[in-house]
Amino acid sequence: MLALTPVAANLPAKTSARKPRQHHGANPKVLTKILHDDANLAVWQRQLPLHIGDFARLLLSLNEPLAESLVLEIPSEDAEPNLRGLASGFSDLEGYESFIADVSWLVSAFACLLGAKRVGLRLRALDQAMCPRFHVDHVPVRLITTYAGVGSEWLKEGAIDRRQLGNPHAEPQAPIQHINSGEVALLKGEKWHGNEGFGLIHRSPQLAPGQRRLILTLDWLS
Repeated sequence: MLALTPVAANLPAKTSARKPRQHHGANPKVLTKILHDDANLAVWQRQLPLHIGDFARLLLSLNEPLAESLVLEIPSEDAEPNLRGLASGFSDLEGYESFIADVSWLVSAFACLLGAKRVGLRLRALDQAMCPRFHVDHVPVRLITTYAGVGSEWLKEGAIDRRQLGNPHAEPQAPIQHINSGEVALLKGEKWHGNEGFGLIHRSPQLAPGQRRLILTLDWLS
């Protein structure tokens, strides 16, 4: 497993006069950059293993509903998350065990990085944008990865007036950025200590008729 240093309990406050930075890299250690005071996005630009991607695409092709949530207790860094029953309706598909192992690794790495004892997991197959407007999350930090389908969209600082977030007529004044399918992203929200007013602005992608996406999110609950 990736050796990540847990975050300290009391994170240092950030200065207000700064411009948030985003970090991208092919090595999973890039995810530790989210701990930097001036960072609000870290993206591990991984290539999803083919057999896991095949499983995700096969799952979506069945057009079956999938919307599952778990609250995972992580008592120690060495504890294995209990994913028993997750997406069990698809357990007969080839690649299911590898998919669950990948989710387990992500949960463990997320918990290790943040020193999290409780993690909220959501796994969903979507056929429409869950959050179609640009917004910020009112959480400390969230992991998002799209196993199949179109990835999430985000904006660099200054691309839109934050006061206009939620306004259906507000349009960004700079190109929309994309998190590719398979990549793992950590998005810093408004409730990260000292990050008020600097949460990453993002949204769900618009899906064409017949398109679906399989998305996993992890939240730091405690």
